[in-house]
Amino acid sequence: MMRKDLLGLEELEAQEILDILDTAEAFREVIDRPIKKVPTLRGKTVANLFYEPSTRTRISFELAEKRLSADSFSFSKATSSVVKGETLKDTVKNIEAMMVDFVVVRHGASGAPHFIAKNIAASVINAGDGQHEHPTQGLLDMFTMRRVKGDLAGLKVVIVGDVTHSRVARSNIWGLTKLGADVHVAGPTTLTPREIEKMGVTTTWKVEEALEGADVVNVLRIQKERQDANLLPSLREYAIHFGVTQERLKRAKSDVVIMHPGPMNRGVEIAQDVAEDERNVILEQVTNGVAARMAVLYLLNGGKPVSSEKAMEAVEV
Repeated sequence: MMRKDLLGLEELEAQEILDILDTAEAFREVIDRPIKKVPTLRGKTVANLFYEPSTRTRISFELAEKRLSADSFSFSKATSSVVKGETLKDTVKNIEAMMVDFVVVRHGASGAPHFIAKNIAASVINAGDGQHEHPTQGLLDMFTMRRVKGDLAGLKVVIVGDVTHSRVARSNIWGLTKLGADVHVAGPTTLTPREIEKMGVTTTWKVEEALEGADVVNVLRIQKERQDANLLPSLREYAIHFGVTQERLKRAKSDVVIMHPGPMNRGVEIAQDVAEDERNVILEQVTNGVAARMAVLYLLNGGKPVSSEKAMEAVEV
């Protein structure tokens, strides 16, 4: 990647996304080994700045950094000088002064990683910003789809749920459409952004209609913490009309892949038996997230895309 930062999939070319996915495949092999470590980032330092609560993303990045032999530390807003009034710029400038090489940032404000990237020399990786993007989640979702289904081109991928508040949905849409997937969005009109069709997707409020012939269904979490505008009558109402159930899945292909970025609200956006369905790859997504984030760190560090055993040997030197 001839870039300093990874801020979103909107700005990446299709080939850059493919290079990340190919490289992630090699690192997926690494984390399946008894010794799950390579010295690729030995001597490098990564700062994980999480201004929002996170379990999967934060731990996934921390593991990816350790698997690559980097030194890393995690920053928590609640125990930092932010509570004393320190600005975002001052915080990252002070962290940069400690000679870090990468800054992974999750922030509630859309555009915060872009602001940081403009103000520091270290590479910045967006781990989710406001209602904008979550690029590494998009990458791990595509990586998981490709491992199960092969080529993404031509796949019918249905994204169901709260798209308005979902940075995951935006990264999935940008990435999948660039790689030739047929992306459909289904959910309440109050939770579907206006003019989202301009991103190259087909929209409907009828989940049954969207699921017809689907290869992949990616179920989005109903974000209770962001529902301040009373956009839903109730969670029960949502589950009745938009929840992904076994009955609705009958319209999809028999080998449909069921995905969810987590954490799941069982019985709301996804039925209990769907969450336990053998066709779901939800835990596989979690595993693949480490490989995808290893690939991003490696490539931003100047590594060449890894797509062969010979190239993988160079990573391990």
